[in-house]
Amino acid sequence: MNFIFPQNYNFNNKIFGVIEYSTAIFNVIWIAIIVFILNLIFSSLTIKIFFAIILCLPILLLSFVGFNGENILEVFSYMFRFIKKQKIYFYNK
Repeated sequence: MNFIFPQNYNFNNKIFGVIEYSTAIFNVIWIAIIVFILNLIFSSLTIKIFFAIILCLPILLLSFVGFNGENILEVFSYMFRFIKKQKIYFYNK
């Protein structure tokens, strides 16, 4: 069975068809850093779980829900560029 994809079709490889690989790697690194820091700071398991959920869940939800198909790393780079240079751009048609 041969599948024909149009030339303007943007085909991205995704894990389970939901999340891009670069976003998944970013999520794993972010969670590992948070868990490492929490293990150094706190000794109580309930406090570790509470702070891990508070710090990791929003990033995971944004990764799965997404911004109209944009990669989360690109969205963060757009936000940081805007914070660095806050200008309003007007485009005339």
